[in-house]
Amino acid sequence: MEMSRSGSWLSTLKRIERSVWFQGFIISIIVIAALTVGAKTYSLPYGIDKAISYLDNFITVFFLVELSLRFIACDDKKRFFKDPWNIFDTVIVIGSLMPVSETEMILVARLLRVFRVLRLVSIIPDLRFLINALLKAIPKMGYIALLMFIIFYIFAAVGSIFFHQVNEELWGDIAISMLTLFRVATFEDWTDVMYETMDVYPFSWIFYIIFIFLTAFVFLNMMVGVVLDVMTRETAQEEHENQENHHHALVTQISELQAQVARLADKIDAQQDSNKK
Repeated sequence: MEMSRSGSWLSTLKRIERSVWFQGFIISIIVIAALTVGAKTYSLPYGIDKAISYLDNFITVFFLVELSLRFIACDDKKRFFKDPWNIFDTVIVIGSLMPVSETEMILVARLLRVFRVLRLVSIIPDLRFLINALLKAIPKMGYIALLMFIIFYIFAAVGSIFFHQVNEELWGDIAISMLTLFRVATFEDWTDVMYETMDVYPFSWIFYIIFIFLTAFVFLNMMVGVVLDVMTRETAQEEHENQENHHHALVTQISELQAQVARLADKIDAQQDSNKK
C-alpha cells in the first residue's frame, strides 16, 4: 500500500514537472526575477524596495523547490548531475541562497542573482540547442579567428608603415593600427580614416576595400557557415536519436504485448486442462 502511494506521488510529481503550464510558470518566474534585478538598479521608495526584496527571497526559495522537484522526478539520480545544465542550475540556485548583506561575498551573491536570468536557457529546449551548437562550433570558429588575427596583423603592419606619418594617433604602432582596423571593420566612421590617408596616398582606398572585403564579408560568412553547419549536424543527430528512441519504445511495447499474449494463452490452456479433468 505504501509502495503504491509513493509510486503515485512520484508519478504525480513527474506529470507536474513535465507539464507545459508548469514550465511556463517557471519561465514567468525567471522573467520576474530578471525584472527585480533591473529594478534594484534604480532609486526606489523604501516600501517598494522592501517589497522587491521579499519578492526576491520568494523567487530564491521557489527556485530551490523547483530544482528539488526536478531532482525527485528524475528516474536516474546520478544522471541528473551528469547534465551540465542541471549542474549550472544547481550552482545558480545554491549560490542565490547566500545572504545579500554587507559582507565580502555581496558581489558574488548579486552576480549569481543576475545570472538567474540565464536559467531561461536551461529551461527552454530550443535555447539549449542553440547554445550547445554554438559551443561545439567554437573550435572551428577559433581557427577562423586566428586567420582573422593574421590578416589584422598584416594589414596593421602595412598601415603603420605607410600611414604613421598621416596620423600618429591612428597608425603610430602596430597595436594602435589594429585598433584602427577594428574600427574600420565595424564601420565606425571608417570613411574619415580612409579620406585622411587618401589626401596623402590617393590609392589607399584599395587598402581599405580589400581589408573590409576580407573581414566583413569573407570571414563573417565563414563564421555563419560554421555555426549553420554545426546546427545542421546537431539537428540531424537529434532526429536520429528521436527515431532510435521511438523504435526502442515500439520494440518494448511489442515485447510487452507478446508477453501479455503468452500469459493469456497460458491461462486459456490451463482452463482447458482443468475443464478436461
